[in-house]
Amino acid sequence: MARTALVTGGSRGIGAAISKALKAEGYNVAATYAGNDEAAAKFTEETGIATYKWNVADYDESKAGIEKVEAEVGPIDIVVANAGITRDAPFHKMTPDQWKDVIDTNLTGVFNTVHPVWPGMRERKFGRVIVISSINGQKGQFAQVNYAATKAGDLGIVKSLAQEGARAGITANAICPGYIATEMVMAVPEKVRESIIGQIPAGRLGEPEEIARCVAFLASDDSQFINGSTISANGAQFFV
Repeated sequence: MARTALVTGGSRGIGAAISKALKAEGYNVAATYAGNDEAAAKFTEETGIATYKWNVADYDESKAGIEKVEAEVGPIDIVVANAGITRDAPFHKMTPDQWKDVIDTNLTGVFNTVHPVWPGMRERKFGRVIVISSINGQKGQFAQVNYAATKAGDLGIVKSLAQEGARAGITANAICPGYIATEMVMAVPEKVRESIIGQIPAGRLGEPEEIARCVAFLASDDSQFINGSTISANGAQFFV
């Protein structure tokens, strides 16, 4: 029987590439989205991957959504916590709401996504938790104190879950993408984009499919002895 994978923020950008890669590997995939109904409908039409709408920052919404996915698609064996937002501002101008919004989605959202499926993974003695962090959680970034804090915190979640889940056959790992050619990055002014690329020794932006291939490996049986690790996929821009 095919295993079921849940990808939060899985209908656009890196998340969409992940959802499609996991489907290509034979998994039953469910993708969540927060608000763009049109994009989600188009994604489902094009890929056949079911989409579900909820706010990962809300525990009750997440729990109810996960219950619906498990009823319609199957018990969730693989969770890819990819949903994330930015609310950038220099620290002296950052508002409490900008801080809270990012914390609630990018950090608490990982708890809200993993916590409801954790008991089932423990019971079935199998699970894969894959968190999409960021290069900026490793090195920090100007005007992203809130975002960098959440992405660094996600690495702490992974390391702790790895220790708790190992004996139950559960692995927890993180991927820290560098700058990837998503709609958001491609929308910045060309001069800014050129400046970003100038900092990447590989001389180019990453592709969403390159992150998706990392996820597909971590979701597979081949990765079962890799636990609590971080894959840095950044074209040699930053080393830990």
